[in-house]
Amino acid sequence: MSIQPFLYGKYVILDRIAVGGMAEVFRAQTFGVHGFQRLLVIKRILPHLSKDEEFVDMFIDEAKIAVGLTHANICQVTDLGKIDDNYFIAMEYVNGKDLRAILKKCYAAKSPLGVEQSIYIASEMCKGLEHAHNRKDPITGQLMSVIHRDVSPQNVMISYHGEVKIVDFGIAKTEYKIHRTQAGVLKGKFAYMSPEQSMGQELNVQTDIFSAGIILFEMLTNQRLFLGGTDFETLENIKKCEVPSVREINPKVSPELEQIVNKALAKDQTERYQSA
Repeated sequence: MSIQPFLYGKYVILDRIAVGGMAEVFRAQTFGVHGFQRLLVIKRILPHLSKDEEFVDMFIDEAKIAVGLTHANICQVTDLGKIDDNYFIAMEYVNGKDLRAILKKCYAAKSPLGVEQSIYIASEMCKGLEHAHNRKDPITGQLMSVIHRDVSPQNVMISYHGEVKIVDFGIAKTEYKIHRTQAGVLKGKFAYMSPEQSMGQELNVQTDIFSAGIILFEMLTNQRLFLGGTDFETLENIKKCEVPSVREINPKVSPELEQIVNKALAKDQTERYQSA
């Protein structure tokens, strides 16, 4: 989205990448000595929400959680700031597309991603999730157990060089998170929730594994797994957790890979993989 470049604190805003219901995202540049320059992304709370304490707290939580996650498969947050009573996050710029855009192209072409590409993307996602799940407090050494809770194609960036990075820890849950979600409150994209998440129950790392399993299923089959005509229908589909045979839809999928998909998508979280 083309805009006139402007100075924003120590950053130069180049153009707007996207705008949603809560925040807007810009491509920006920062400069240093001897011609040093770097592209990055600025995520800024929309002005009308800057007075919403609950959302501001959630936004700050995202920065505090993500800045401590240093991994090749997680988009790095570099700065949290406030300009004119509005908070922003500066983060790594990934030159590529999110997985949602890629899957939309696949749906339109009626052709799924290749099995090898699907496995690669899923395994890289799992590397990032494993790092977050095992994140420890750098001072106390205590396990923080960062659970993303919104693992979905929109939040998986793929660069043109093949890098896979998880983004947006805005509703992540940790053992020490100040701003906690009340029990029974649903946060995240309904079609990628786990059964326990859809019922507002307590969550652990298995909910992220289930969401990753949904994405893997959809990459391999070129079909949405639980999406219904309404949010209610989608949530009911998740609670039933009826998963069609991947191999019947895509004969290129091996029996071993189908077993992996089914284990990740087990309705009972104790029957899923215990780590990403």
